[in-house]
Formats: sequence, C-alpha cells, structure tokens
Amino acid sequence: MKNVTIFTLLSLNLLVFSGLNAQGTAYTLKGGLTLGVQQWNSFDQDPLFKYHGAISAESLDESAQFSIYAQAGYHLKGSALRNQQFFNINNPNQPFRLPAQEFIFRNISVVLGAKRKYELSDRLMAYYLIGLRGDYTLSTNLKEYKALNEANNTLFYPADEYVRKWNYGVALGGGFEFSLGELVGANLEFTVNPDFSQQYRQPQINNVYNPFTRQNGNIPERIVRNVTFEISAGFRLLRIVEYVD
Repeated sequence: MKNVTIFTLLSLNLLVFSGLNAQGTAYTLKGGLTLGVQQWNSFDQDPLFKYHGAISAESLDESAQFSIYAQAGYHLKGSALRNQQFFNINNPNQPFRLPAQEFIFRNISVVLGAKRKYELSDRLMAYYLIGLRGDYTLSTNLKEYKALNEANNTLFYPADEYVRKWNYGVALGGGFEFSLGELVGANLEFTVNPDFSQQYRQPQINNVYNPFTRQNGNIPERIVRNVTFEISAGFRLLRIVEYVD
C-alpha cells in the first residue's frame, strides 16, 4: 500500500506541474458498473459483472477544449464460470451443477491522461480520453477454490501464488459533461481498459484431473490479462482561479 500511495501522490504532482497555466481544477467523484473479461488460454470464461469507484483531478483552461487529468480508483476485475456441471473425483457418476463461480481481482488503479472536448451547448460538453494506467492487486478471492483443488488433488482452479500484483495498461473512452451550475456539474463516461501485462501466470501442469470432463489432462501455461468495460456517473466540483493584476 505504501508504494500505491507514493504512486498516487506522484501522479497528482505531475498533474499540478503540467497544469501550472490552468485557470482552475475540476474534482470528480464517480462510480458505476464494470464488465470484466479474461481469457484463460483455451478455457472459455464468462464475463464478471461488478462495480468500481474513482476520484480524479482535472486541469481547466480558457479554451475548455483540452485537459490533463489524474485518477485513482478501486476496481473489481476478473471473470466467471456459469452453468457448469461438476464431477467430484470421489463420486464421478453423480454430477451436480455448481453455482456461478467468480474469479475476482481487487485492484487499485491510477491513471494519467488527457481529454479532448467539444462544446455541444452552453451546458453540455462531449469528450474523448486516453490515459496510461497502473494497477496494484490488493487481494483476490482465489482462496475460495483451494478446497476444490485439494478435494480433487488438482490445480485445475487458479491459485493465489501465481497472481502478479503489479500491472499496467491503458484507458480509452469518452463521455459527456453536464453543467448544473457555475461550480457544479455531472458526467457520464464509458471506458475500455485493456491490460498489456499479465494479471496471472501459471506454468504448464501435467496429468491434472478435470472435474468438468472427468478425465486427466495437461493444463497449458495460463497467461491471463484483464480487460474491463466500465460505465460511470459522477459529480464534478470546479475550483476556478482568477488572476488579478
């Protein structure tokens, strides 16, 4: 957590120094829904439906067409398995349907980026954004599957020891800003957030029991990257700086 705090402070400092000629700052508190996607090699995964929350600081200038922003947030990423028929190694002839299984990675994300804005009316702006993102994984829920692995003497389910804590990627998207008053506003935003690095990497494991097929086989090397699709709504507070000669 200490490294995450330092990274966040450095990000905000970079925003301040980059925006020295700005006429103010906009602070945004937002949250919303997250759709998480992961590809576990050839093993098909279902989307994970979760949530996120974030705070950001954004430079303001006279033209209102371009801004630099820094953002820190809490995001639940991962994937899921649904409607799977499971065979216990001790009772292979008595299958049962498992409840939905979720593989959750609880991440702190910091983004540094820029926005290009277009005025649609006196109270409405549209924008698109691009940012560089760094993630730190606080925890996962993979310990929930440890008992299933042990019961079947397998490593079919992912394990915490192969999780990579630090990851990076980009944020791409756009949205709308609504003016609710001179110093108050709201926004609606859509982003896609692909990782370039690997959230999870597990070496190949041979002769593993598969509880879904009731056969032994090899699990190839698992290299997992996150992609999330997020929709956010939030409130903006503007701090305007007026220069007096």
